[in-house]
Amino acid sequence: MPDSPLSASPYEILRVPRTASDEDLRRAYRIRQRETHPDTGGSAGEFDQVQRAWELLGTPEARRAFDAGRPAAAEQASWAPAPPRARRDSRPQARASGHPGGWYRERYLEQMREWMGRGTPLDDPYDPALVRSAPREIRHLLAAAVAEEESARRMAGLGIGFTIWHDVATAPGKLDHVVLGPTGLWAVQSEDWGEEVALRRGEVIGRGLQGERPFHELSAMARSLGREARAKFSALLLVVPDDHAPTPLERVGSLRGSATVLVERSRMAHLLRQGLPDVGVGGTDLFELRTRIQGAVRFV
Repeated sequence: MPDSPLSASPYEILRVPRTASDEDLRRAYRIRQRETHPDTGGSAGEFDQVQRAWELLGTPEARRAFDAGRPAAAEQASWAPAPPRARRDSRPQARASGHPGGWYRERYLEQMREWMGRGTPLDDPYDPALVRSAPREIRHLLAAAVAEEESARRMAGLGIGFTIWHDVATAPGKLDHVVLGPTGLWAVQSEDWGEEVALRRGEVIGRGLQGERPFHELSAMARSLGREARAKFSALLLVVPDDHAPTPLERVGSLRGSATVLVERSRMAHLLRQGLPDVGVGGTDLFELRTRIQGAVRFV
């Protein structure tokens, strides 16, 4: 199952409560097997999820380990802040400032402590069993932090020609990343709604969204910063986990003159490096533009 705080738990996949008896669990597994099997109209992806859920819960020993937050090594979550990684090459990296994921993590910890109750020990706020038991809105904060951190890690390899600002404050809200390079000025938002998304009339939709209008919200933040910096964003980029978008990279349209693009995470860095046809900084001096943005940026 995907390593995301919003991923469905094996109980949710089998559609049983955590208190289900072993017999109820076995019965639910058989039902879900029939419902999801490709030969009976189901999908291979859903069928595989059901099989993996059963591997995690199908024996008393495996179920006890999962309930205690000790899944198999391949399933172990890694949602705690990652230590800095040692570099394996000497190539110059993109210049970056800001603290990617920090704003979301602060709010995750605040809301997790409030949900647990004052005075309740919180030894490991990233314990998989604890995270899975939290309300969706709290898990979404952690998922957003992890998504932003992963995007920032990939952006670091863009090279010395790029400058990146993370966690930028704007009047409408927090802009995850501002990227400036030879391919243009990009407003980038990293998202994880825990489920696949689709496109309709130039906007992202999906069961995991809670009334958001991601591209319109991103456009409002880009316009706000653009007014402060006297700059126009070339493109608005929405980054989602792999296999969560209809296609790995799709140019959706435009909003107020900025191209809108939905891209899966593994394709993001390549897109930023290669750019889009007919999209760029329009002959604007990059050094001058960088100076204006630097003067306008405020971090959350």
